[in-house]
Amino acid sequence: IAPFFRAFERMAELEVENERLRIADAKFTDIVGSSKAMKALRETIKTIAPSLQAVLILGETGTGKELVAGLIHELSGRTRGPLVTVNCAAIPRELFESELFGHEKGAFTGAISRKTGLMEQSHGGTLFLDEIGDLSLDNQGRILRAVEMGRFRRVGGVRELEADLRVVAATNKDLQVEMRHGRFREDLYH
Repeated sequence: IAPFFRAFERMAELEVENERLRIADAKFTDIVGSSKAMKALRETIKTIAPSLQAVLILGETGTGKELVAGLIHELSGRTRGPLVTVNCAAIPRELFESELFGHEKGAFTGAISRKTGLMEQSHGGTLFLDEIGDLSLDNQGRILRAVEMGRFRRVGGVRELEADLRVVAATNKDLQVEMRHGRFREDLYH
């Protein structure tokens, strides 16, 4: 009987995978083009979306990195969770930690109430770090620990919080060059 049940389970898995691929084809209407490169991009998205691994999207400004991140999220097992987008280049260096991790009331002047950070808001979903190449080295280090461990503290907090999330990052910078010049952390890149 065991082989029958294994075959039945495998058939159910294949049905779920086929449905996921049918949905994927329907969601690709925003990616225009039929060139080899565009076909390869679609296949890459379909392949990596179900994974739990972090993803780095590289491309020039205006090439649709955010669109690709959204598709990766929608085709993943985290589609029921939120997709939280952070424009790393738009957040002032001094406020980044508070925005990403949140803060407790009284943690600094002006912190009149507790604030939930973007990592906490991403719990169960995807955190999209757009323009990660523009982060300062200090903030890169803060992100690294949180991404590796899945744990963080709000600014001014004493309790460690956990966030179950997938990180998708994007940049228009050549991170290999940035690492050679000491502007991007190699450990965060890997």
